[in-house]
Amino acid sequence: MSSSVKSVVLGAGLMGRLLARSLVRMGHQVEIYEAQGADAQGAAARVAAAMLAPLAESAITELSVVRMGQHAIGRWPQLIAQLSEPVFFQRNGTLIVWHRQDSAEAQRFEQMLHRTQQQLPSLPALQHLDAQQLQAHEPALENRFAQALYLPQEGQLDNRQLLQALLHDLQTQGVQLHWNCPREVEDFQAGRPGQPDWVFDCRGLGARNQWTQLRGVRGEVLRLYAPEVTLQRPTRLIHPRYPIYIAPKENHVFVIGATEIESEDLSPATVRSTLELLSAAYTVHSGFAEARILEVATQARPTLRDNLPAIRCLGERTLQINGLYRHGFLIAPAMLDATLELIELGHSPLAQNFDLKIEHV
Repeated sequence: MSSSVKSVVLGAGLMGRLLARSLVRMGHQVEIYEAQGADAQGAAARVAAAMLAPLAESAITELSVVRMGQHAIGRWPQLIAQLSEPVFFQRNGTLIVWHRQDSAEAQRFEQMLHRTQQQLPSLPALQHLDAQQLQAHEPALENRFAQALYLPQEGQLDNRQLLQALLHDLQTQGVQLHWNCPREVEDFQAGRPGQPDWVFDCRGLGARNQWTQLRGVRGEVLRLYAPEVTLQRPTRLIHPRYPIYIAPKENHVFVIGATEIESEDLSPATVRSTLELLSAAYTVHSGFAEARILEVATQARPTLRDNLPAIRCLGERTLQINGLYRHGFLIAPAMLDATLELIELGHSPLAQNFDLKIEHV
């Protein structure tokens, strides 16, 4: 495309930055308008573990999200390779563990995963590990659990490194960045003289005025520094109230979450939630007792009524991408590629394959 194509992106969270970076690669002149600052403090993507676990997530979501996750886990290395700054990416699988009193819940969880694999046989087969096999996969958990599930080829990345690397490239490639500068879709008339050719609304909950079905789902996430703990992959603990994950990042930093509360309240985390997350981590590995709490963060994830993402077309050249819920990093590349197809083709074969909703308003 010619560089005369001008695009405006509203929102500089994960989706906004990914899309703006891709538009630049397509030759667009890009402007970003963000209601807050460059540090992504208002973005749900900043408070996340960035786990890429399509099979594990299938226990609590629909097949369409799993399909998008399958696509994305192969796309992330390509997208990261395009960036000029390094981003931690790992694909060592996901480990699922549980305590004896939660065996019934673990059995139900395993049955759901088997059902997903029957529907999507292209997913790598889960493996049931006994104590000896678990020790071989994750030596740090020796003698702590009698059995586990291992989900091969699932992965994770460092969300904050990614947001920073995307920002760096946008800054160095001439994108006009307007911080603390909120804008509405109605501020632009895409395609008209003196207006941008395209407008993309990636504001998450900031788009509620135009997309009334959006709501926030509160999540609470801990970041710990635990030099006595060495885990080689994300570990999920079966919990009677919600799934708890421990995602090991570089240099003994661990992200632990996450609660899910139907609320947009962004006040600090409760004592109850913090104690539950910390005690769960301790039961997985006693080394967390000496960990340093780096951060206790809360954020509301943008969610539609059915908990599934969607793209809305407001006219021919104005698109809204939203509703990524708790699956932002898992599905963002799929949402990105479907959007790029809509730009280039006017329709998206990928979206049809994913059963991704594209609404025309």
